[in-house]
Amino acid sequence: MVDTALTSGYREPVPPAGGGADVLTGSGDMRALMRALDWSATPIGPVDRWPQSLRTAVSICLNSRFPILIWWGPELVMIYNDAYRPILGSKHPRSLGMPGRTVWPEIWDTIGPMLASVLERGNATWSDDQWLPLERNGFPEECYFTFSYSPIHAEAGGVGGVFCAVTETTARVIGERRLRLLRELDLRTGDARTIAAVCAAATATLAADPADIPFALAYLLDADGSHARLVSLTGLASGLPASPLHVSLADATDATDATDATATWPLAQVTRTGQPAVVSDLLARFGLLGASSAAQAPHCAVVLPLAQLGQGAPAALLVAGCSPRRPFDDDYLTFLRLVASQVTTAITDARAHEAERQRAEALAELDRAKTAFFSNVSHEFRTPLTLSLAPAADALADTSHPLAAAQRARLEIIHRNNLRLLKLVNTLLDFSRIEAGRMEATYEPADLSALTTELASMFRSAIERAGLRFSVDCPPLPTEVYVDRDMWEKIVLNLLSNALKFTFAGEIAVEMRVRTGTARSGESGGSGELVELVVRDTGVGIAAADLPRLFERFHRVRGTQARTHEGSGIGLALVRELVHLHGGTIQVRSAPGAGTSVIVALPTGMDHLPPDRVRAGRTPRTAELGAAPFVAEALRWLPEQSAVAAWTDLPSAGSQTADDHEQRQHTVATAPGELSRILLVDDNADMRGYLTHLLRERYQVEAVGDGNVALAQARAHVPDLVLADVMMPGLDGFALLRELRADPRMSLVPIILLSARAGEEATAEGLLAGADDYVVKPFSAHELLVRIAARLEIANARREALARARELAGVIEAMPDGVAIFDPAGHIQHMNRAGRLLMGIADDAVAARVFAQTVPDRTRELDMRDQHGELLPPERLPQQRILRGEVLAGGDTVEVQVRTPQGAHVWWSITG
Repeated sequence: MVDTALTSGYREPVPPAGGGADVLTGSGDMRALMRALDWSATPIGPVDRWPQSLRTAVSICLNSRFPILIWWGPELVMIYNDAYRPILGSKHPRSLGMPGRTVWPEIWDTIGPMLASVLERGNATWSDDQWLPLERNGFPEECYFTFSYSPIHAEAGGVGGVFCAVTETTARVIGERRLRLLRELDLRTGDARTIAAVCAAATATLAADPADIPFALAYLLDADGSHARLVSLTGLASGLPASPLHVSLADATDATDATDATATWPLAQVTRTGQPAVVSDLLARFGLLGASSAAQAPHCAVVLPLAQLGQGAPAALLVAGCSPRRPFDDDYLTFLRLVASQVTTAITDARAHEAERQRAEALAELDRAKTAFFSNVSHEFRTPLTLSLAPAADALADTSHPLAAAQRARLEIIHRNNLRLLKLVNTLLDFSRIEAGRMEATYEPADLSALTTELASMFRSAIERAGLRFSVDCPPLPTEVYVDRDMWEKIVLNLLSNALKFTFAGEIAVEMRVRTGTARSGESGGSGELVELVVRDTGVGIAAADLPRLFERFHRVRGTQARTHEGSGIGLALVRELVHLHGGTIQVRSAPGAGTSVIVALPTGMDHLPPDRVRAGRTPRTAELGAAPFVAEALRWLPEQSAVAAWTDLPSAGSQTADDHEQRQHTVATAPGELSRILLVDDNADMRGYLTHLLRERYQVEAVGDGNVALAQARAHVPDLVLADVMMPGLDGFALLRELRADPRMSLVPIILLSARAGEEATAEGLLAGADDYVVKPFSAHELLVRIAARLEIANARREALARARELAGVIEAMPDGVAIFDPAGHIQHMNRAGRLLMGIADDAVAARVFAQTVPDRTRELDMRDQHGELLPPERLPQQRILRGEVLAGGDTVEVQVRTPQGAHVWWSITG
């Protein structure tokens, strides 16, 4: 039938004068097929009647390797080449010579008007990536083509046909679309922080590409993989047979064929194997799945595991429907695997984020528990401390019942160290309150200049006793500053205490000034007046690398010279928090050897403070009580505050014990009438005083407070025993131990370390470092005296043994016979002069050589004889390997005496 819509511009071509069969000659499948076709039965007639324009177009078509199609005549009969055949699919070869409407009815509404336009007006067309749903493989297939329609002009005028050059771009178009989907999937799932959120983001992203994935279901597995829960989906309603909300994997059937219409997705199979499963019978299982016809309904789907990287079992499962308009091939499966891989990566990231979040929550909970513990235990400490401090203070102040000098000295030591403990407890309590958000400040107007001057004056005596200059420049301020007085005391006292601790020469200065600015960088509200407190010293300074961590709790600057190593490590951290509670800032400027300046800036007025914590009036009080623990501790750092002097009038420890006779038996003398000399090293003055008092009646005690001083004293005069604290400024106990052990003169000197670090690990660390003993504080006087006496006795025994060995070596050296002493491995420890001459070896080679290597010439086993010359039976051989030696040239005999571990003498004889 002629398509009248296409004939208005058509002109009947003039047939050629001669035959036209030569156009089909040559090789090729299409030429052979065209030669075999009865063209007379087609609308365009036999080949010999084809016009020249058609023959020319067909010649171009058949000789081209590019897909070319010729539409000819009003019926648009199809003639094509070999390259065009894949486009036809199963419609080849019956499409050859057939009218276009008959071959492509499914797309004729799209291409028919385009062809009519070319025939009528003779204008060429161009289509780029044109979507054409071809039915070339038994189903409507999504296809894309880039093609042009060009007129073939007939000899008689008009357009005789259409020349079509075409290329299929389906793979490229679909590939680019899928690549965009994967990219979008990466972007949208990357921010998810839970597995459920990842699945929801994934299905929402897949919803934008129903051409590739018409529906998707995401199931989240429980911890043991026995149950799956639907967490997100697209393209289907939830709760349908194809989208169950909950699936028990233990009871689920894994059937994947159409015979089991009740089967759902093979979730259990995929969970167990970890491999994708293809379900190809969706119509039998679930029907049309919401589609209007079977042609539009998905026919297959793939269940994919979403396994975490590095783990075998999947965390979730993805059910992805496949497009009914695309063949399910390897490319399709690869694409779905990439989708699953992208989601898996996001799940792995989410799991890592979730683990990190849980870890952070656990740490936060641990921190809260620690803070609560510190807060509670600090409160518990304060009660016994109060009951210890108050009676001690009452006893010291009681003039009606005065204490004896010895008892007063003891009680002053107790009171002073309880004050120090109270200061530490108060610091821990303040810090724990701040961390828990329970620090209740009360801000009231204060003459900050006068208050700071009063606090600084409390430190004047300690600073000047240290030989330092002390200046306070706090002029009256033009306005009052709202502060919590207790907090301000802690700020000033901590800064002054720190300055004294690290300053050995020069001065400490306290200054106060007013400037205009903003307390904290980035604060809104403009600028105003600030009051600055500057505590400046000429101390050891701080390296630039340590400045950023200076206010971290428990952080200590290593290797810095200080008056003491003691301290909690949270003083400066507490200062910073207290300053921040006042809406202020704190800065530090320092350099090694150039001193340190700490600048605290507080805003004036009260607008920056919580209104409910501001009090209008002042509370009269003195700063002396709060400063007492700081000043008392600082005074103990100074060398002239001799701890020994405080114990001078006390009775000796030995005279106060019931087992005084036993204790005195442990006194060890280095020589008749001479007491052993002990070098005592501890940076705590009270501890030095106590230990000196404890040891002075039994031993000569030289007490120093610094590891460097102790090392110099030991090198100048070797002690009999060293008793050293571990934690000290400058050279600590372990460093001092290494230096002493490196000196040959002190290789036999016993060294006992004292430390507050308890536990097996701390003890093992000390002993492995080379210490003879490790004593944990607190310790009993009796225990320490026994340990010291035992170490001195062992040291004396070692010295006596060494002396006897030297005497024996002298005797052996003087013997005319060659004598050697071996270790259990057979190495020569000593050989006398006669033996060395006999063996022909140098003095410095004796200890490093084995006897079997000392004698030249031929080899034989050595006989082993006892002191009577009898051969030893195997069961009496000493615990040494039988050596092999060389017999001396000339038949000489060598006899070597060996002392075995059992104490027997054995002669090894070598005879030529």
